[in-house]
Amino acid sequence: MKKKCIAMLLAGGQGSRLYVLTKDMAKPAVPFGGMHRIVDFPLSNCTNSGIDTVGVLTQYRPLELNSYIGNGQPWDLDRSDGGVHILPPYQSATGATWFKGTANAIYQNIGFIDTYDPEYVVILSGDHIYKMDYSEMMDVHEKMNAACTISVMEVPWEEASRFGIMSVDSEGMITEFAEKPKEPKSNLASMGIYVFTWSKLRQALIDDENDPNSENDFGKNIITKMLAAGERMASYSFPGYWKDVGTLVSLWDANMDMLLRSDLDLHDDSWPIHARVPSMPPAFMSAASKVTHSAVSRGCDIDGEVFNSVLSYGVSVEEKAKVEYAVIMPNAQIGADAEVQYCIIGEGAKIGAGAKIGAAPDGSEGWDLAVIGPGAVIEAGAVVKPGTMINIDGEEVQKK
Repeated sequence: MKKKCIAMLLAGGQGSRLYVLTKDMAKPAVPFGGMHRIVDFPLSNCTNSGIDTVGVLTQYRPLELNSYIGNGQPWDLDRSDGGVHILPPYQSATGATWFKGTANAIYQNIGFIDTYDPEYVVILSGDHIYKMDYSEMMDVHEKMNAACTISVMEVPWEEASRFGIMSVDSEGMITEFAEKPKEPKSNLASMGIYVFTWSKLRQALIDDENDPNSENDFGKNIITKMLAAGERMASYSFPGYWKDVGTLVSLWDANMDMLLRSDLDLHDDSWPIHARVPSMPPAFMSAASKVTHSAVSRGCDIDGEVFNSVLSYGVSVEEKAKVEYAVIMPNAQIGADAEVQYCIIGEGAKIGAGAKIGAAPDGSEGWDLAVIGPGAVIEAGAVVKPGTMINIDGEEVQKK
């Protein structure tokens, strides 16, 4: 049962900044790119990197995510020796608690990790879009004889205060780390992807759990304490595409990026992003339809116009409807003569005939994406202005 490396995927977040899209599902289960869900990326990266044992830590609204992952077969993780394991919070002899933080989530699963007696543990987030070979990061970790290696990339200086920021020396060893500093000393940001030597992490988790003042968080507590204790902490500079899709705008941006960037090619056979996709016929586009620079998935039925948009499987666009710069999630219906622009349409939503959803940016301060929640029904002729969110009950939701 011994493994050189296993992965632990933190997939229990509520995703509150995705608002209506995550009202009834965990953030990693949110559809992306037409045929995928966000969780497909770390699971596929694990398989492609040679990691065949993955623990998926769930908590918030896990039903859809658990059903989607199932036995792990689409990602070649349906194995008797390893494979994918769903790890929810559980009741022990001392009681039951929710995961109090990212570090506590791993602490509660020390027994699972010990079962495989790994040399290394990769800690992953379930809300990032990227393609990464974790084995290259592990090579750096071994070469530098590090206790922890953090994947990093440069971010714009004006955004640096949103991330864990570090300073490194000429060899790439981390000398300073600050979680979301008000005045960052560097723009080298943590991507929330870590490789730990398990013996070092195991002790750090136990010490952190015994600290009554700890927030049980990797960035705020584990990493800063290990660095202060003199542990060797290395950085791994990632050169590829990476985006945290924890907000509505970043989720929309990443879908648009998929239409433009070769390093986010989801049909690349050399690094496939696997998914569990229902069996559906090929997309149908009538003679009256017009589709330009868009991703149209299987099972779609297009009679209208689609431009620069991402259409998930099972989407229908009726006659004379116009879809522009939109992300349309599975099985949504766009009625005849409807206009759908700069928006996200949730799974199974229905847009009535002649309705107008969103609008192109006009330079005004209040402009934003329009978002229709999963299962919502928009009446014929209705107007949903930019920046408006509608939930399944037809109610407008305000951003916090």
